[in-house]
Amino acid sequence: MAVLVGKKAPQFNAQAVVNGREFVTDFSLNQFIGNKHVVLFFYPKDFTFVCPTELHAFQEKLDEFKSRNTEVIAVSTDTEQSHFGWLQMEKNHGGIKGITYPLVADTNKTISKNYDVLAGDYFYDENDMLQAEGELIAYRGLFLIDKEGIVRHQIVNDLPLGRNVDEALRMVDALQFVEENGEVCPANWNKGKTGMQATHEGVAEFLEKHVN
Repeated sequence: MAVLVGKKAPQFNAQAVVNGREFVTDFSLNQFIGNKHVVLFFYPKDFTFVCPTELHAFQEKLDEFKSRNTEVIAVSTDTEQSHFGWLQMEKNHGGIKGITYPLVADTNKTISKNYDVLAGDYFYDENDMLQAEGELIAYRGLFLIDKEGIVRHQIVNDLPLGRNVDEALRMVDALQFVEENGEVCPANWNKGKTGMQATHEGVAEFLEKHVN
């Protein structure tokens, strides 16, 4: 699994559905560089089970992300037509009607591959025939990208393990705190708590005050 933290986020142009109903033929991550932070998350499949709980959880917190000038973008290897169909399905039937942030269609699986979250892979067998090992779908990867297009945080869950959206929001707060204050965030930091100076004196003072 590649570690992208500290590196430029892989760029892409792809089909997407935005605002729950509009098809975009050339959706680009690059449009947010220099302007917004981005939470880019991958999910395995439309019309599944854990996935709608995650997508709705991000929607419930969407205003909080937006108040932090942060764009939320979801990606799976389904088509844009599949995304659109799922967006028409009511929540009480397992659908994602009401989701307004972009759903990107990684139909060619290149985005998932470039972020190294693609489960399964291609190989050639003894007859030189192309085969696939495992389902070519995305793990539950999440990447926090700063305004310069640099990945500052990543986490990848296996398929049955849903993510904590509050933790994603906490990481946005932590990154923005570091950017604005020049201090670092100690363990279990939350918005409103103090940071500390990245010096021996700073950590000693913090431990003296906050650790029993």
